[in-house]
Formats: sequence, C-alpha cells, structure tokens
Amino acid sequence: MEMELIGLLWLCLFTVQNLMVMWAMHPWERDARLAHHVLHQAHPAAIVVEIACTRTAEELLGARKAYQALFHHSLEEDVAYRARDKPYCGLLVGLVSAYRYEGPRVSEETARAEAKALVAAVKSAGHAAAKLVENDDVVRILTTRSKPHLVETFKHYKEIHGRHIEEDLGHEETLREAALCLATPAWYFSEVVAAAVSDGADHHAKEALTRVAVTRADVDMDAIRAAYHEQFGGRLEDAVAGKAHGYYRDALLSLVAGGK
Repeated sequence: MEMELIGLLWLCLFTVQNLMVMWAMHPWERDARLAHHVLHQAHPAAIVVEIACTRTAEELLGARKAYQALFHHSLEEDVAYRARDKPYCGLLVGLVSAYRYEGPRVSEETARAEAKALVAAVKSAGHAAAKLVENDDVVRILTTRSKPHLVETFKHYKEIHGRHIEEDLGHEETLREAALCLATPAWYFSEVVAAAVSDGADHHAKEALTRVAVTRADVDMDAIRAAYHEQFGGRLEDAVAGKAHGYYRDALLSLVAGGK
C-alpha cells in the first residue's frame, strides 16, 4: 500500500509539472511542440486536427512558424511525410496549411451548393471511409472554407439530408473530428474530456485532460462546460475532481472552473 501511495504522489507531481510547463509556454510554441510530439510518437492524428481546426488563422500560422524555428522542418512537410501512407494524408496537409478567411460574410448560395456536394459524396461513399476522406470536394470544402461558412454548410446539409454531418462521418474518425473542431469546437472538446475521465481511459486519453485544460482555459472553457453538461448531464468540474488527485486536481480545477 505504501508503495502505491508513493507511486500516486509521483504521478501527481509529474502531471502537475507537465501542466505548468505547458501553461508557461507561448501558445505557438506549445502547439508546435504538441504537433511534433504527435507526429514522431505513436499518437493519434486527432491532436494535429485539433490544432489545425480550432486555432485562428494567425494562431495556426504562428504555430507553423514556431515549428519551423524549433525543428528546422515545416509542419506541412512533416505531416505529409508522417501521414504519407494514410488515406487522410491530403486532408491533414490541407488542414495544417490553411489560412482561412475569418470575417462574417457567407454566401448562402455557395454554402447550399457545397452542402449538396457533401451529401452526394457521403451517399456515393457509403461505408467506404477511404473514398470519402479522399473525395476532392470533401477535402476542398473542409480545408479552405471559413468556419462561419462551414457552419452554414453543415446547417444546409442537415436540412437536405436529415442528419448532422458528424453522424454520417462517424465511421471515418479524422473527418468527423475535423468537422466538429471547425464548426462546434466546444462540443468536440467536451467529448475529449469525457473520454479522458472515463473509467476505461488509456494513456493518450488521460493526457488530453491536461491539454484541453491548458489550451482552452482562456478561450472557450465556459462553452465547453455548457456542452459537457448538455451531452453528459453533469458538471465538468465534478467529473475532473472525481478523477484527478492532489495538486494536479487543484491545478486542473483552477483552469476548468475558471472564476466559478
């Protein structure tokens, strides 16, 4: 029992240290290091999708600059090389290369036309995930359009097809993550946190708790708490408090709960 308590103490101290190091970094450097770690270790591509799709155009550009300064390669070329054998390679390269328009203007006519193109792509692909993730229209729309444009496109998709687009992308994880991150990031992050605090969470899922707390604390944590409550019927703070311990729990709660 004593050895178990010592091990738990060291784990808490280690996780607190990781959290504080991440918090102290400039956001561009933090994203660059997260992306590099993912690309060079056995991590899921979701973190690269997350960085590419939930940051502003300037933040993503800054992360790309930091990546090049730190690692003497561009983020785009490392993504292209590391994901070269994956069907989602083209999508991932397009996402990290994007510099999206961030103004409010949306062409309803174009959004409706592209919603129809997405419906056609989904219907033609059926359950052949590789075909859908490699579809030219799907990749072009997700990697070039502004986030307000995509929100309208996905709204028209629901009106035309009768289903939310993420439901039809459920069998292709990278596409679904990209769609959620681009149009409903708070919903995406609430799902990530829920996975991190679940009983069967693996190491990668647990690491996400620190990442989300640090990277979203000053961005949209209020919206994430609301989305978590809507999706899972409980308070995010309670879920975190039930799974973390000691100083690590205190540090997480200070970020997750904000001023509440």
